[in-house]
Amino acid sequence: MTARLEIVAVPGVPEVAKGSSPGALIAAAADRAGTAITDADVVVVSQKIVSKAEGRVRNLGEVEPGPDALVMAARIDKDPRLVELILAESRRIVRAERRVLVVETHGGWICANAGIDASNVPGDETVALLPEDADESARQLRGDLGAASGSRPGVIIADSFGRPWRLGQTDVAIGCAGIRPIDDWRGRTDREGRPLGATAVAVADELAAAADLVRDKSSGVPAVLIRGAGRWVDAGDGPGAAALRRAEAEDLFR
Repeated sequence: MTARLEIVAVPGVPEVAKGSSPGALIAAAADRAGTAITDADVVVVSQKIVSKAEGRVRNLGEVEPGPDALVMAARIDKDPRLVELILAESRRIVRAERRVLVVETHGGWICANAGIDASNVPGDETVALLPEDADESARQLRGDLGAASGSRPGVIIADSFGRPWRLGQTDVAIGCAGIRPIDDWRGRTDREGRPLGATAVAVADELAAAADLVRDKSSGVPAVLIRGAGRWVDAGDGPGAAALRRAEAEDLFR
């Protein structure tokens, strides 16, 4: 099989405010750009516009740090107001060191600072939080895209995560709908006929990372259209990005 992916940034999506419909805005921008969305496409969307639309934006000037946040902030030399937000978004602290809090969020992600980020949000003291349930956000976004475009593509909500043992960040899927997040090859064979016992391809993460290559962090382009990935797109919404999380009992490092 010869496979080919086409990855196209969708320009012209306006700034998103609380209550906006990112799906409708993305569908309209895609139409204006001549890249109308189809059922076989995958739309990769920045977490930031989803958080803005859902009102998951906070002004640090309005945050009152509690005693736990004050103690932790002094320990790692970090803004106590930000620490207060991180603790509120976290199920537990995994590591606290070098001005970074690695936590497990209420949504189950292990990440730095609970995914709270100040980039690409207006105001010097404004930060964006992760969506409360990014898989539900992806399902809603897919429905809105369908209503606006007449098509139901696969949807991925992507965010930048650091990686243990490797430098640099890469985008990963924190939410998805209509796409199989993992292509499990266990039980199949390689080209030599040998059985595969561990291979499970993180399709949603790989598509999220690929999409990030056609837009930089200052481009103001929050959506990317991927064509050629239709073999992983399903009519149903599927298990979401939650399927990508490793269970704690299977994790050698927790």
